[in-house]
Amino acid sequence: MTAAYWVTIPLVRLDIELPRDEPIRFNRLRQKVYFYEYRQDRVRVLSKKHWGVRPVVYNWSDLIAEVYSLYAPMGNGGLVENIVIAVRKSGTNEIIDRLFFSHDLEDGKQYWEIIRLFMQQGPDALPTFVRPPRDWDNDFELTPIRRLAPRVQWPEAIDRESRTAPEPSTDSQATNKVTP
Repeated sequence: MTAAYWVTIPLVRLDIELPRDEPIRFNRLRQKVYFYEYRQDRVRVLSKKHWGVRPVVYNWSDLIAEVYSLYAPMGNGGLVENIVIAVRKSGTNEIIDRLFFSHDLEDGKQYWEIIRLFMQQGPDALPTFVRPPRDWDNDFELTPIRRLAPRVQWPEAIDRESRTAPEPSTDSQATNKVTP
């Protein structure tokens, strides 16, 4: 009986608590990337600390994309290829976190190249897209259960920081002045 609860509770919590999407925000001017990460722990199934949304912020220079493949017993041949974003500790090659990015290898490569282009050259360097971006609030392709999922709500400080440019400091303005 206890084992049935241990298996059922995580599945119910995922259905109820998992947000509609897990967005990533890229702030080119700050060179920061903001993740809306959902955590789950199969051992501590009733813990509020180990379950739920955790917004995280990383420096763009610390991120790399990793591709991994594995064979699993499945009906489609068993090969699974995913892309994750690995976060390195600043100044080292030690990986401190991995965040899921894409299930599809080719789509993931294209998305990563578009992101790199945006972060290096800005929005003017992006290609013209055939379809508009997906609106998760008005997406009719979502299943009825996914429509009931909680909407993404960034904490106010992170929401403001991820949408704005850094404040110009007075020191940098003083050093950039040209004297006649």
